[in-house]
Amino acid sequence: MKIICIGWNYDDHNREMSRDGRPEAPIFFLKPDTALLRDNKPFFLPDFSERVEYECELVYRIDRIGKNIAERFAHRYYSQVALGIDFTARDLQAECRRSGSPWAIAKAFDNSAVISEFVDLQAVGGQHIGFSLYKNGSQVQSASTDDMIFTIDKIIAYVSRYMTLKIGDLIYTGTPSGVGTVAIGDNLRGLIGDKEMFDFFVR
Repeated sequence: MKIICIGWNYDDHNREMSRDGRPEAPIFFLKPDTALLRDNKPFFLPDFSERVEYECELVYRIDRIGKNIAERFAHRYYSQVALGIDFTARDLQAECRRSGSPWAIAKAFDNSAVISEFVDLQAVGGQHIGFSLYKNGSQVQSASTDDMIFTIDKIIAYVSRYMTLKIGDLIYTGTPSGVGTVAIGDNLRGLIGDKEMFDFFVR
């Protein structure tokens, strides 16, 4: 099972991170399955980072094996969606960028990929899905699939050119603006529409 994460997929987040222009194609990276954090278990801050940030994202699960999938057929390869968080060790990522090194160390660490239960697409809006993240009771992120630069169908078509998608693969579709740090004691609560998807604490 692969965890495929899309970067730079919301204009407002790109501006927030001082990134100019739109990507011409989806930018993606991978996390290992050991990154998954399920069932509202607490997220324990790693001791190797001084700045861990949350990035709330919609997550799609692949239902069929596919390679070189045409965009017009991509909708046949998923039927459910979840809400997740891509935790990032931002200080380590900045160091890697300065040195020109890959930054998997900042993204792929254990428990860095929070995932909720999956729900049927049609139960939460089909192709038009809104989601939000609350930190300690205050909304910090809110967006919709309509705000994405690349739709899930475009992402599937692009990624499947380079690697075969298999049943159970997860695609994290990028985060909107409002990214911020977490500290011990913080509570993170995520919703798709008005449906609570996760509610957990940072320890």
